[in-house]
This record gives sequence, C-alpha cells and structure tokens, in this order.
Amino acid sequence: MTLTGVLDLSTRREQVLTRGLQVALLVLAAGGVATGRLGVAANAAPALGVTLLPAALRREYGYVMDARLALWITVAVCLHSLGALGPYRWYPWYDEITHTVSGALVAGVGYATLRAFEEHSAEVTVPESFRGFFVVIFVLAFGVIWEVLEFTVVVLAQTLETDAPVTVFGIKDIVTDMVANMAGGLFIALWGTRYFQGLADFLRTRLDASHNGDSSGPPE
Repeated sequence: MTLTGVLDLSTRREQVLTRGLQVALLVLAAGGVATGRLGVAANAAPALGVTLLPAALRREYGYVMDARLALWITVAVCLHSLGALGPYRWYPWYDEITHTVSGALVAGVGYATLRAFEEHSAEVTVPESFRGFFVVIFVLAFGVIWEVLEFTVVVLAQTLETDAPVTVFGIKDIVTDMVANMAGGLFIALWGTRYFQGLADFLRTRLDASHNGDSSGPPE
C-alpha cells in the first residue's frame, strides 16, 4: 500500500500534484536567487532537475515511469528543499520523515538496479532471501556517502563564507538520519519492491541494448 493508494489518487491527480510541486520548487529557486538566499536556491534548483528525470527518460528512451513513482521522487526532493527554509531546525521529526521517504526511494532504486543485473545476466544470481539484506545495506551505504557529502559542503561553504545549502546538526542527527534511512530501506525490502519492478525492467532493457551495441532511444 502506498500513500497514493491510501488517498485514492488517480493517475491524473498524481500528475497534477507532481506538476504543482515542481512549480513550487521553481518558485523557491527563483526566490532564493532574487533575495540573495543562495543556499535555498542551491537546494531547490537541483531538486527541480531531479523531478524532470522521468520526463527526460520518456523523451530519450520511451520509458513512461509510473505516476506514483514520479510523485514519490518529487515529494522526496520537495521535503528536503522545504526543510532548508526552517522545518529542519523547528521540528526534529521533520528530518526523520524526509530521510525515511528519501531512504525508501534510494532503496527502491538499489533494488531495481540489482534486479536489472539479475535479469540481464545469467551469471548474476542473488538468492531471494538476500535481496532484502542488499536493499538495506545499499541505502545505508548511500546514507554514509550523503552524510560525508553534506559535511564537505558545509565546510566548503564556511571556508568561502557563503550560505550552505545543507546543515549538519551533529553526530546525534547523523545517527538519527541513518536510522530513518534504514527504516525506509526495511519498508522497501519487506513490502515495497513491487513498486520498482517497472524501473527494473527499464534498466534491464538498457543493459540489454548496451550489451548488443544499441544505444538508440525510442523510434521516431
């Protein structure tokens, strides 16, 4: 069961919500530039770019991403960008929610990638019981890389005496983030892998095409 399932959202409504959140990110990025809050703009602009990935994949490869997954991606990056405006500092639970949502998304991408390699090559065989373990380890590893990246960005911003697009609140915050990431990974491992099967199929077709020397996009 997904959030859109609970809310009984149609595909059209999911698409409208996605577009609305994209507009919000655009306004946030433009507002950050106009007011000199470059940290806000540096958060919102890349986030907006991420939300355009489904459209880019459709244009280049003919892959139509499930509207639920496209909305999931948009919600995840929007939560992060909005958090930079203050919710991260005001509400301790906001960071946990953001990392759980994004952690689940990262875990799903990890699962889809693993399944794509499994289905592409007979030499790659992973026991079903191990897939869930892989998903959790994948999201934790990604989380470590993300925390190191955040710390590096903060140090660099301090060196350049400019606003950092992210904030590091300390070791306790990092541990909490990792726990939230793991919770998102566990959700995918136990109940959410089916939502990423379409992405896995697409990745497998790209691997097959690359193996066969075909890098072309969709037919005109």
